[in-house]
Amino acid sequence: MNTPPTIFAQLMAHLPLHTFRRCVERYQGDRKIKHFTCLEQYYCMAFAQLTYRERLRDIQVCLRAHQGKLYHMGLKSGMARNTLANANQTRDWRIFADFALALINIARPLYLNEDFGVELDNTVYALDSSTIDLCLASFPWAHFRKNKGAIKLHTLLDLRGPIPTFIYISDGKLHDVNVLDILEPELGAYYIMDRGYIDFERLYRIHQTPAFFVIKAKDNMRFERIYSQPANKDVGLICDQIIRLTGDQSAENYPERLRRVHSYDQETQTDAVLLTNNFLLPGTTIAKLYKCRWQVELFFKWIKQHLRIKAFFGTSENAVKSQVWIAISVYVLVAIIKKRLGLNLSLYTILQILSLSLFEKMPILQALAGDEPLMSKIETPNQLNLFG
Repeated sequence: MNTPPTIFAQLMAHLPLHTFRRCVERYQGDRKIKHFTCLEQYYCMAFAQLTYRERLRDIQVCLRAHQGKLYHMGLKSGMARNTLANANQTRDWRIFADFALALINIARPLYLNEDFGVELDNTVYALDSSTIDLCLASFPWAHFRKNKGAIKLHTLLDLRGPIPTFIYISDGKLHDVNVLDILEPELGAYYIMDRGYIDFERLYRIHQTPAFFVIKAKDNMRFERIYSQPANKDVGLICDQIIRLTGDQSAENYPERLRRVHSYDQETQTDAVLLTNNFLLPGTTIAKLYKCRWQVELFFKWIKQHLRIKAFFGTSENAVKSQVWIAISVYVLVAIIKKRLGLNLSLYTILQILSLSLFEKMPILQALAGDEPLMSKIETPNQLNLFG
C-alpha cells in the first residue's frame, strides 16, 4: 500500500510551479545558485507561516527535527539559518509579489459567486491601508515619524471572497490618497473608501473611467444642494441629495454633480454622510455598500492575527517585502484549497489543523474533513473569521 506524501507536500502540490518558475526567471532569482533555490526558500517561508514560527532559528530547529522528511517536502538541500537569511536579503521580492498576484488570479474566479450582502452584478472593491509598526533603529528605511518606523499595506479587497486584488507596500509616510495614482480603475466597478481618500481630482478620474465610488464625506466640505430625492427615514435614510461642489479647488477638480446620501444605522447607532457618482442605485443600497467596507478592516485584523507579518525574519526592505508577499500568497493558497476541496471549515480552522499536521502522511482531505463538532471546538468566539 502506497503511503501518501506529507500534508505539506500535498498542500504545495496546489501551487502552479510553472508560474513560479517564470517569476524566478523574470528576475533571475536562481542565477548562479547551486543550492537552496528560490522554490526551497518559498517552501521554508511558507512552512514558517503555516506553523507560526517567529524566528529563523525556530524554522531551522523544526525542519532539522524532521530531516528525513525534507526531501519529500521539496527541500532537497536542507536549510541553514544564515542561508535563508541571505536569500531573504538578496533575492528580489518581486518574485514573490508576482507569484502572489498569479495565485490571486486563480482564486478570484473560485469566489465569483460569493454573496457579500448586496445584490449587484458589478465587482465591488474596498480600499484601505493598515500600518505595521517597526523599530526605526532596526528598519531605518521604513520612515514614518521622527522616532518611529512603519510600513503601510495598501490593499484593494474584492468583497466577493474576500480576496485582495491590489496590494502596495510603502513606508509609513505615504498618504493613503496617493495610492489612487497607482490604482487603475476597472470599468463599471464600485470602489468603497473612507474619508482619507477624499481628493476630488483623483475621484474625477475614477468617474471618467467610467467607474463608481462610494466615499465618506468630510465635515467641512463646501457644496450647494441642487435638489433632493425622496428619502425614507424609516429605513435609516435621512436625506438623498444631488449637489454641486462650491469650494474653489474642489469645484475645479470635480466640475460635475455628485450625490450626497446621509444614512443612519440603527444597529450601530451611527450615521454617515456619503458621496457617490452613482445616481441610479437606491440610497439604502449606497449605505449598505459603504457598510460592507468593514470587510477590508476585518481582513487586516485577520492577517495580523494569523499570519507572520508583525515579526520579521530580516531587517532589509527586500526581506520585509518578501515575507509579506509570501504570507499573502499562503493566505490565498489556503483560500484556493478551501474551494477546490469543497471545505465548509473557516480559514482559521484550516490553518489551525495544518499548523499541527504538516508532517503527517495522510490524505489532506482526511485531515481537514473531520466531523464538524470536533472542528467547532478549535474555534473560539473571539477569533476573527473569514470565508464563513
